[in-house]
Amino acid sequence: MASDVWKEYESNEISHSVAHHLAAIHELMGDHGYARVSDVARALEITRGSASLTLKALKARGLVEEDHNKFLKLSEEGRHIVDSILAKRATVRKFLNGVLKLDAHQAEVDACKVEHLLSAQTGEQLLRFVQFLLSNDPVAVQFLAEFWAKLDEDGDRGWPIRDVEQLLNSESQ
Repeated sequence: MASDVWKEYESNEISHSVAHHLAAIHELMGDHGYARVSDVARALEITRGSASLTLKALKARGLVEEDHNKFLKLSEEGRHIVDSILAKRATVRKFLNGVLKLDAHQAEVDACKVEHLLSAQTGEQLLRFVQFLLSNDPVAVQFLAEFWAKLDEDGDRGWPIRDVEQLLNSESQ
């Protein structure tokens, strides 16, 4: 079982690059009402040739459509994927910044790294967890207050390997 888990990463249909190409089209469409290969390349700060290769593959997969004027748009499936990725990014960012108190920049960077890797089920459960933690529920308020106090008490200790070892040992009991 554990030996197959690492293979799940490779079977992910949406790579980091694909996620950013789809999101760039989505953003360009929202900002300007259109997107072209050169616009996507500029938005992602890559060459037009690199953008063109990726977009060709996305068109072949049916995620991006191109009209006779070379304007790009997301297909229905492409829009669904972008909406899902952006929702997961926002949820992870809110968790990292609003709950774990990471600075906004680091929260954005880390959310961007994992947004396309999370399953829909994980994204939905994380959203519910964050909504609860940031609600006015007295249990959530008390939990966060105690958690944040513990963070302040511990300070910046670096990567707490011993804490991880204790956590792993408690799982086996």
